Amino acid sequence: MNLKVPQNEFRLKKIGQRGKITIWLVDGAAIRRDLDSEFTNFGQHYRFNFIPEYEFWIDKEAVPDERRFFIDHLLTEWRLMKKGVSYSEATDIADTKERSERIKSLDFRKILDKKGRPDVAKFHLRLLEKTPDGVSVWLVDGKLVRTIFDVEFTEGGHDLIYDFVPKNEVWIDNDVEEEERKFVILHETYERELMKKGMLYPQAHKKASRVEWQARQADLL
Repeated sequence: MNLKVPQNEFRLKKIGQRGKITIWLVDGAAIRRDLDSEFTNFGQHYRFNFIPEYEFWIDKEAVPDERRFFIDHLLTEWRLMKKGVSYSEATDIADTKERSERIKSLDFRKILDKKGRPDVAKFHLRLLEKTPDGVSVWLVDGKLVRTIFDVEFTEGGHDLIYDFVPKNEVWIDNDVEEEERKFVILHETYERELMKKGMLYPQAHKKASRVEWQARQADLL
């Protein structure tokens, strides 16, 4: 089912054109609040059917010097899915493309220790809070995390999902603006709590997404 969405409600600024495809900077927070909490840094029509077919949407929160990576990813993903390739297969191929482009940027040099290994502490920007059960919630350099560890890292994550996150830590992407962080922290800490009790990630993520969505809606009241 295609959603009828007033496009100008979410579009902010046209930032590029690739053939027939128009690239828009959009209000990601509003999209997550009003349409789909799973929308993260970017999206295209065959992943989110509220996006017109010949448009790419990039969240305004995304760091400007990462946009070129996101656009390359979207082009690969869009072309493959238009041909009928599944989202899972298309995004794996697009991730490989994006990863190779990020490696060329040489950003990884910023966080290597004397032995040439990633120094995890260098991803930390600021301690946001500590939960009653002793979990540290850190604001981290999301661009570096995507470049060094996982191109699909967006919004946040924790040690029970990502093996590169230290024990008893939750990481929040610094792309997430301050007014949205409380929702992401709620999602990640609740998801982690469920997984710590033995729930598998897919179920825990689904429940956490529901709680996050409800919190976003309640914030409007």
